[in-house]
Amino acid sequence: SLPSVLRVFCCLFKVPSSLVEPSNKRVKPLSRVTSLANLIPPVKATPLKRFSQTLQRSISFRSESRPDILAPRPWSRNAAPSSTKRRDSKLWSETFDVCVNQMLTSKEIKRQEAIFELSQGEEDLIEDLKLAKKAYHDPMLKLSIMTEQELNQIFGTLDSLIPLHEELLSQLRDVRKPDGSTEHVGPILVGWLPCLSSYDSYCSNQVAAKALLDHKKQDHRVQDFLQRCLESPFSRKLDLWNFLDIPRSRLVKYPLLLREILRHTPNDNPDQQHLEEAINIIQGIVAEINTKTGESECRYYKERLLYLEEGQKDSLIDSSRVLCCHGELKNNRGVKLHVFLFQEVLVITRAVTHNEQLCYQLYRQPIPVKDLLLEDLQDGEVRLGGSLRGAFSNNERIKNFFRVSFKNGSQSQTHSLQANDTFNKQQWLNCIRQAKETVLCAAGQAGVLDSEGSFLNPTTGSRELQGETKLEQMDQSDSESDCSMDTSEVSLDCERMEQTDSSCGNSRHGESNV
Repeated sequence: SLPSVLRVFCCLFKVPSSLVEPSNKRVKPLSRVTSLANLIPPVKATPLKRFSQTLQRSISFRSESRPDILAPRPWSRNAAPSSTKRRDSKLWSETFDVCVNQMLTSKEIKRQEAIFELSQGEEDLIEDLKLAKKAYHDPMLKLSIMTEQELNQIFGTLDSLIPLHEELLSQLRDVRKPDGSTEHVGPILVGWLPCLSSYDSYCSNQVAAKALLDHKKQDHRVQDFLQRCLESPFSRKLDLWNFLDIPRSRLVKYPLLLREILRHTPNDNPDQQHLEEAINIIQGIVAEINTKTGESECRYYKERLLYLEEGQKDSLIDSSRVLCCHGELKNNRGVKLHVFLFQEVLVITRAVTHNEQLCYQLYRQPIPVKDLLLEDLQDGEVRLGGSLRGAFSNNERIKNFFRVSFKNGSQSQTHSLQANDTFNKQQWLNCIRQAKETVLCAAGQAGVLDSEGSFLNPTTGSRELQGETKLEQMDQSDSESDCSMDTSEVSLDCERMEQTDSSCGNSRHGESNV
């Protein structure tokens, strides 16, 4: 019988008889199939939760159990921003005794402030130069991130500038009275300023130094090291090139600083004559260094021009000593170009890499400036490459165009060039007009450029562009270009100085272009 079989089963498998024997109790039937889920014991979610927390710790580096391994490094890009070390500006009236300040006139206090600014600037400059050597040069050399030859090319003669400025700072401190005031600085400046002639080698090397530094940044070790330094508090959010450019920036400030001291110096003060002499000295030095730096820049880019054929070589390029302006450009098809305006020739190139160096391959035959025709184009006048593309293009892309044309017998070119904004467009127009006028004046030809960029012939009174309408009908598919002038080398430090009066403000433009 069935009960007997069940008892045998229980004996063989040691199963309690209560589990197999039929129960006399009435069992409530399951109302729904889904109620079976209630019979399954709940599964603990702890392992999954721990797993998710482990992932979070491994990604965010927030584990508290292993701080030495998983804690964020201070230079990590995902780390919290560190506090930036800022340099507080100091005033003479706040640094020294207030009682002494109350005994001086307002003009004398301003004079002391200007002298103190000169001294404080020297102290800051020395600190930055030493920082550049200690935090950048020495570690990269020790860690073999760059070779010694590469570092010497990038840092140039920076080491020799430190004792030079330490000497001036020492002399300014020696003549400072115990109360903080200074009577005479003119003789010190007249004797020290000629030493700044040594800046010519440092400034002339900056073009090659900047190019090499930009090239080395493609190395992940160099980029990683510079990024760590940039995120460190000591850098004040300044990159390496900002530190290397500080000496040049300081050089162009000297005329402004000396003028500010002279402006608050009484006429009967012996410093008056010495300060005027010092200003003349520094202006001559800045002008000379500016000329040598321009010649060095011109040589640098001429050496990196690549010619596809011998016919592209032009004697006007070889004889050029000044590079008026240059910049990265695009044509109406979006092709990036790099345009150089030398003294007597306009050269359109494409940037290429040759032997791991950035070079410039000639895109078209060089255009002599004397034969160049310039035309300022109104917004919307130029059609971007192809009717379909031009119809659906953004209006921003058809602004800030100007055209340069050239025709000499069977040779002819026309390029519609676009600047990235109105200011850069005007800079290009001014540079081309000035270069053309200089060349024509040197050749003994009279004439002027009108406001639209056309050259007026005084004999006929007509524009040269009016007789060149056929140039506009030429195929512009490859030779139309979009220009933007490179103005990053223009120093803006002088504009940050306090403008105390209009005479000082008007004198800043000429000395800020080194």
